[in-house]
Amino acid sequence: MRAIRVAPVALLGAAACALMTPAASAQVLTGGTATTFTPTVTPSSVAPGGRVTLGAVGCTGDATAFSGVFDTVTIPRGKSATATVDQGAKRGAVYQVTFRCGATTKTAALTITAITPTTSSTAAPRGVLGGLGGSIEPVGPAELAAGSALVTAAAAGTFFALRRRQTGRQH
Repeated sequence: MRAIRVAPVALLGAAACALMTPAASAQVLTGGTATTFTPTVTPSSVAPGGRVTLGAVGCTGDATAFSGVFDTVTIPRGKSATATVDQGAKRGAVYQVTFRCGATTKTAALTITAITPTTSSTAAPRGVLGGLGGSIEPVGPAELAAGSALVTAAAAGTFFALRRRQTGRQH
């Protein structure tokens, strides 16, 4: 009886998912070529000598990216590539990164940070002190008993609620 009520809802959900599938997915599945792609530069602001990750989302083949601050990079289909910004890049400047996918060309901006990084520090190089949680003191018998009582109460409440629900549905 319950399966009969669930089946139409499941079919309705499956139909909604099928209708909501974007047309681009159908185009890729049928082997068509996408005419648009989205270039990405991550991070969009970097210091000279830093590395950026380049991507060409939606490109159906290999893409290329080039700029005045790094060498030409080939981006494999469905993946990303990294490029190292030249040490001589002008701080505070915005450079255009040109992406080419097939016959389509798009650009994205890459900002070179104006702040000069400091090379010296007075702090000792070590990791961050994360929260120690309950690892400072061992768990005592009182805490162990309280936790066990809470788990037992939750299990008993769940059992009681499910048992009561089943008795209410009998005809």
